[in-house]
Amino acid sequence: MNVQQLLNLELPIIQAPMAGVQGSALAVAVSQAGGLGSLPAGMLSPEALRSELATIAAQTSKPFNVNFFCHTPPTSNAARAAAWRAVLAPYYPELGIDVTSIPAGPVRYPFSAAAAEILEDVKPAVVSFHFGLPSPELLARVRACGAKILASATMVAEACWLEAQGVDAIIAQGLEAGGHRGMFLTDDISTQVGTLALVPQIVRSVTIPVIAAGGIADAQGVAAAMALGAIGVQVGTAYMLCPEVTLSPVHRAALTSAAASHTALTNLFSGRPARGIVNRLMCELGPMHPLVPAFPLAGAAVALLRTHAESQGSGDFSPLWAGQNTSGCQELPAAELTRLLAGNV
Repeated sequence: MNVQQLLNLELPIIQAPMAGVQGSALAVAVSQAGGLGSLPAGMLSPEALRSELATIAAQTSKPFNVNFFCHTPPTSNAARAAAWRAVLAPYYPELGIDVTSIPAGPVRYPFSAAAAEILEDVKPAVVSFHFGLPSPELLARVRACGAKILASATMVAEACWLEAQGVDAIIAQGLEAGGHRGMFLTDDISTQVGTLALVPQIVRSVTIPVIAAGGIADAQGVAAAMALGAIGVQVGTAYMLCPEVTLSPVHRAALTSAAASHTALTNLFSGRPARGIVNRLMCELGPMHPLVPAFPLAGAAVALLRTHAESQGSGDFSPLWAGQNTSGCQELPAAELTRLLAGNV
């Protein structure tokens, strides 16, 4: 079975959901072009999610994907939060920030009963999950609404676990991928391997279809991934300069600069490992810091620095998410880029 048959697509291209920098416009454009557009729901309230899904449904009748996080919200730890603020303390006066009160940071919503209810109303063709899967009860509700279920795996053990839970296909997320790692059976980043190593290992270890993700930026990369046994690919970074993406000016500037050639996994901006362009904060604190609060509580203290720095045109404190291969980033309409990625496949 190929990805076109599995997901009723014309092209074997899945647009990676990119929370914080895209909404319905990118998803619609990719789906209309024959790929699978994706809407990231991890930062959308139930009301915002319902609104975005209505927008997609009004603009395309083709399949689209809705993506959710599956993290367990942590208990707030005042001592840990204070220790993290102390690490960041030298930066606040430099930027002229009063830190008597730090506002709440970006919200990351895990999949919930409220989200399941929305899916039951909308009935999207595809639903994907990051950081594992929701509870069996919630997963059963997604399956009952008729959606194909995809989930990210970053190692063979995760892929085998996902297969045992009955997902329809696995997204093999190689180390090169930008944004948050989908890892969920371990927090040891030394277990993470590249796409060329990961895809064939997972293909050999499971009986369900595998979709490759990470470092794929052009038609040659798509063909290479499929030669390794993937039935399709998921691409994120290459879309980031498309007009349908809502990228900040500092993020866009970083992607088009020499700095884009240097990325690293960091937990500084959210509390979980995610790949982004190395900036001042990552250089000075180290990309992985032991005092960072649990995901997503780390975001509040850094978000205050980010806002002030970006107002001055600086990305020193911004999560500049990007994969290791930014060579495919082009200022093209997403539909055109989708067709270029598919090439002659």
